[in-house]
Amino acid sequence: MPLDRQGLQGGLIVSVQAPEGSPMRHNDVIAAMAEASLNNGAIGVRLESPEHIGAVRRRCPEALIIGLWKRTFADSAVYITPGWEEIRAVWAAGADVVALDATDRPRPKGQDLAALIRRAREELHAPLMADVDSVANGLQAAELGCQWVGTTLYGYTEATASQSPPAWGLLPQLRQQLPLETLLICEGGISSPQQARQALEGGADAVVVGTAITGVDLQVAAYRRQLST
Repeated sequence: MPLDRQGLQGGLIVSVQAPEGSPMRHNDVIAAMAEASLNNGAIGVRLESPEHIGAVRRRCPEALIIGLWKRTFADSAVYITPGWEEIRAVWAAGADVVALDATDRPRPKGQDLAALIRRAREELHAPLMADVDSVANGLQAAELGCQWVGTTLYGYTEATASQSPPAWGLLPQLRQQLPLETLLICEGGISSPQQARQALEGGADAVVVGTAITGVDLQVAAYRRQLST
């Protein structure tokens, strides 16, 4: 799997996800969308839940899979692979890279980000993608040992609620300050091929696109809202 800058440079990673309750949220549908994405030039896919990761791994054994597991807890706003149980399950399901929330927010059950990253590296030897919302959190994640840093949570945390993705302002700052070996991924709000190109020009090594490609539920709802106004 191409996990270094040379293998990923300028590539498209498609986020293949579907909301709870959607008929699209079925193993066969997710796996088919992932295969279609890969067949048409995506370098990898980003998948949510061990179940979907396993389904795509079985259908596309050579795929580069960035895996995560969204789980909510009453004592924390962190929901992207928030703890050790989720990290271990995502890795065991067949992910090549484990994506996790690497913001500075309190985690469920008081789990510590630094300890989670250290344990994932030492016990699983798992490459990690830090989903962050700021330059400071991106730099901290890289220092703790995350090999990939993504702008995934810009605009989705309490500290950035007044901002809207894509994270155009973060990309050049992160690229300038991150270690050269750290992969910078632009994720969030990319809605056109032109914006994807802009992300690369802003310093990203690769771009993740989800809703604009695979988000049937959200896309149709957005069209409907516009047509009904």
